[in-house]
Amino acid sequence: MSIPQPAILLPVPPQARYVTYMLIPGADPRAALMALRDHVDGDKTVAGLGLSLVSALGKNIAGLRSFPQMATQGIDIPSTPAALWLWLRGTDRGVLLKRHRLLDAVLAPAFQPDSVIDAFIHGTGRDLTGYEDGTENPKDEEAVKAAISQQPGIAGSSFVAVQQWLHDFARFDAIPAAEQDLCVGRRRADNEEIDDAPEWAHVKRTAQESFDPEAFVVRRSMPWAAGQRCGLVFTAFGASFDAYEAQLKRMTGADDGITDALFRFTQPLTGAYFWCPPLRDGKLDLTALGLQC
Repeated sequence: MSIPQPAILLPVPPQARYVTYMLIPGADPRAALMALRDHVDGDKTVAGLGLSLVSALGKNIAGLRSFPQMATQGIDIPSTPAALWLWLRGTDRGVLLKRHRLLDAVLAPAFQPDSVIDAFIHGTGRDLTGYEDGTENPKDEEAVKAAISQQPGIAGSSFVAVQQWLHDFARFDAIPAAEQDLCVGRRRADNEEIDDAPEWAHVKRTAQESFDPEAFVVRRSMPWAAGQRCGLVFTAFGASFDAYEAQLKRMTGADDGITDALFRFTQPLTGAYFWCPPLRDGKLDLTALGLQC
């Protein structure tokens, strides 16, 4: 029986490392993927496959597609696809580094590293701006319904959207505290939603129950920092990409011309979609790709 990679439904860890890989031109990824499956437990290491990798295997995963590039009203949403995505989770940054080096060696015959982002938990799960992240995440069975696909042939898998957002704290700090709350739509002090927040407030733009159909995702985002640059690695798991895309489209104002106030002080640097296979017998289940023991 196949089950979801557990970390999709678990709280974020104290430390994490996000790694993406490109497929080496002309390389056959099958042996490297079969070796990788033994190292992905879905808890300490989560794996996602991009469209280019699945296509290189001559397969199709229903619902897997490229991240949509968008440009509206001065807002650019980039699409930066990759073949493979790993989310390394733990409590010790040094241990994550060593695991990353091991996985690089496992994948080396067919994959080359593309990007590395070190992330961490801040406070009780807050963005670096001080606001709680993922407050409206569905819980228990509703989380499973939102994040885990039940499609025949890929049941237990998930689709993840990953974006690295860069915060501009000079701009953020120039906004009065009360207006910062309005930008988010919640009070930073107690995390209470502001009922009369303006339509451009982030909470109003992304209220999951306000879409038709409802657009629920399970967010597992984490802050990142490198030198003086910092922000959020937005990570949203879904049974498909539809709910996430509906939220992103509304944030940009594509539907009604109202842009999310978050764009006043933060912007995405990357954007990629991946399919996260389920586990079988504690290992990555790649049978949907024609790869079996």
